[in-house]
Amino acid sequence: MTVRHLLRDDDLTAAEQAAILERAARIKAHPFSDRTLVGPEVVAVLFDKQTLRTQVSFSAAIAHLGGFPMIVDGKLANIGVRESIADVARVLGREAVAIVWRTHGQERIEEMAAYAEVPVVNALTDDFHPCQILADLMTIREHKGELAGLTFAYVGDGGNNMAHSYLLGGALAGLHVRIGTPAAYQPKPEILARAQQLAAEQGGSITLTDDPIAAVTGADVVATDTWVSMGQEEELSTRKGSGSPFTKYAVTTELMAHADADAIFLHCLPAYRGFEVDADVIDGPQSVVWDESENRLHAQKAVLSWLVEQHRDLGR
Repeated sequence: MTVRHLLRDDDLTAAEQAAILERAARIKAHPFSDRTLVGPEVVAVLFDKQTLRTQVSFSAAIAHLGGFPMIVDGKLANIGVRESIADVARVLGREAVAIVWRTHGQERIEEMAAYAEVPVVNALTDDFHPCQILADLMTIREHKGELAGLTFAYVGDGGNNMAHSYLLGGALAGLHVRIGTPAAYQPKPEILARAQQLAAEQGGSITLTDDPIAAVTGADVVATDTWVSMGQEEELSTRKGSGSPFTKYAVTTELMAHADADAIFLHCLPAYRGFEVDADVIDGPQSVVWDESENRLHAQKAVLSWLVEQHRDLGR
């Protein structure tokens, strides 16, 4: 048995994803019932990218589990430049029971996992955001019940980390995942193919379209994300300026009206009202974004608890 990590959504099986979501629900109902990190055990939490929800939710999660969040400023540490990722991993693996990293390229976190010898959690990379998707799935369950068979529509940039993780995580959960995106901003082909494989196994489906109305029509859940992800700031004028290819994918009240009457709206935040979403939608009665934001705490407690337990079992 090897060290388990959460580097991308399909590092979990469908059964493991369901078990973590069940654990998250139990933890939310009884916030201090899980003390997996009591000691306190140390979890290293590294940030190369800007953060608000990720930092506060992981810090609180680790503390709630009885542990200590050792926050590392990735820019100050200059990981991969001042010293190699492999050497950083070897250092942190001796001092922490898990490593959480919010960074850029997926290859960086994969290298960390290869050398750390403790569980590594992806707190966001350019390609994936698996902890956010677990929080989103938890939120959908709270409002809609069982996940399998629901229709989930994401509109916006189909090539970003949220779209990729919705594809993989949604497919694992048995959702019918629709991605509405311009033809020039589609998911990576290998991620799309993997999602299609998972969806076939779990009884869901994957639909890719450049028609936002087709994506949203009849959907149980509608989600979007910023059109300018971190690292894409040089594309600001193209993505958000006049003539933006994303304009027709904005979640307006008119677009939302094509979804099921009881549909809920998700956004991982930060949100830019008047661009990817109307204020009337994100601040309206169908929005569950604040539940979604809170659920980062509970889902991440469940992930850390589960991974650390798996790692301890290796030593038995």
